[in-house]
Amino acid sequence: MKLDAKALRYMSTEDFRVLTAIEIGSRNHDIVPAPLIAQLSRLRSGGINKFITDLIKRKLIASESSSKYVGYKLVYAGYDYLALKTLSKRGSVASVGNQIGVGKESDIFVIAGDNEEQAVLKLHRLGRLSFRNVKNKRDYFRPDQSPSWMYMSRLSAMKEYAFMQVLHQHGFPVPKPIDQNRHCIVMELLDAHPLRQIEKIGEPGKLYSELMDLIVRLAKHGLIHGDFNEFNILIRDDGSPILIDFPQMVSTSHANAEFYFNRDVDCIRTFFKRRFGYESVLYPKFALDANKEFDLDVQVAASGFTKKEQTQLEAFMESEQVGDSNTTPHSHDEEEDEDLPSDEEIVYADDNDNDGSEDDRETGRANEDDASDSDDDDCDIEYDRLGNTIRRKRA
Repeated sequence: MKLDAKALRYMSTEDFRVLTAIEIGSRNHDIVPAPLIAQLSRLRSGGINKFITDLIKRKLIASESSSKYVGYKLVYAGYDYLALKTLSKRGSVASVGNQIGVGKESDIFVIAGDNEEQAVLKLHRLGRLSFRNVKNKRDYFRPDQSPSWMYMSRLSAMKEYAFMQVLHQHGFPVPKPIDQNRHCIVMELLDAHPLRQIEKIGEPGKLYSELMDLIVRLAKHGLIHGDFNEFNILIRDDGSPILIDFPQMVSTSHANAEFYFNRDVDCIRTFFKRRFGYESVLYPKFALDANKEFDLDVQVAASGFTKKEQTQLEAFMESEQVGDSNTTPHSHDEEEDEDLPSDEEIVYADDNDNDGSEDDRETGRANEDDASDSDDDDCDIEYDRLGNTIRRKRA
């Protein structure tokens, strides 16, 4: 989604009062009537129509009709402006530059703050795609209430920022969090590249060990990333990894913690085997390596991201990924999503990787054994001193 911040400087205080009034009114109304907007914005009822018309022309709000009245609702562009206005007042965002990434549920931009240092602006956009199963597990809403995509995007941003703060404070390799408002996060801009863009690496075994150690270290601190794969790992020039994207992170006390832990491990093993021809018999296991020694999951709750909000977002994340009652939790509908990025991945403009990694990723663990048999015909198999299998593609 395009973010045009140029009009922000030309908007009046009254425009933002109307936008804020619609945001507040949306808590209890699917569409907000004009008299309520006038009441909440404390503007005259006669003059409110002019501001509403201007906001519709700028595509910051939309007009809709119900059986009882004509009302208005906030769209993502208007939500962007409200967040940017707040972030600019704090000095976190002074200018917005190029878009450097787009995900299934987020947009990534380069920005600069009042200190003129470049940073990254991430806008969460849940609901960009239609999820068929959101209602399957929405017991955290009233029967007459539907989930608000903007509210869920706000929770997603709050959760990611809270986890990023705690992880950064405890020395984990994550971007430095700078600020957060509504569905937007400002974070440090790093000189690194996504792991999925890297075709060759000098010592795949070393990086493999570092990533597995990172999974175990997170678990010992009470956390599981939940989407630990080549899309959410950046590699610096010195070869050290940086972990990004935390909306799906869960506690080791979560009911499906072992499933998430094993999935993270399997994602790395599958990628290294496919991309670098590296396979190790050594990998962490939840029962043996996930002994909790620290309580970062508790610290996140203490940081302001409440247990209720955590429950709401986790239930939403689960419901959006469940295909049907007969599938494994969090499996995707391959027919509908096969041409789309994964939920939290970032697709970079200069990413020309066409080796079919998305298709491999959708296939999952179920076809690992079949794939390994077919790969053996095209590979030279070697073994290192630790007994690890290294598959090298024949030239």
